[in-house]
Amino acid sequence: MIYVNGDPTEAGDAPTIDDVLRSVDIDPQSAGIAVAVDAEVARRGVWSTRIVCDGARVEIVRAVQGG
Repeated sequence: MIYVNGDPTEAGDAPTIDDVLRSVDIDPQSAGIAVAVDAEVARRGVWSTRIVCDGARVEIVRAVQGG
């Protein structure tokens, strides 16, 4: 079990950041997304390989345009 934006989430065994994003219906290739794992910002280049450990806290932020 990991926590995504504070909510408990099942993302499978040894999920990558990409897997976690897909588990909450976010396309990892979308622009304007930032991810932090346990309060450390993860560069987009590692999303496909960085494993998210059980109990980790993942924060996902999406940039929104508007005014």
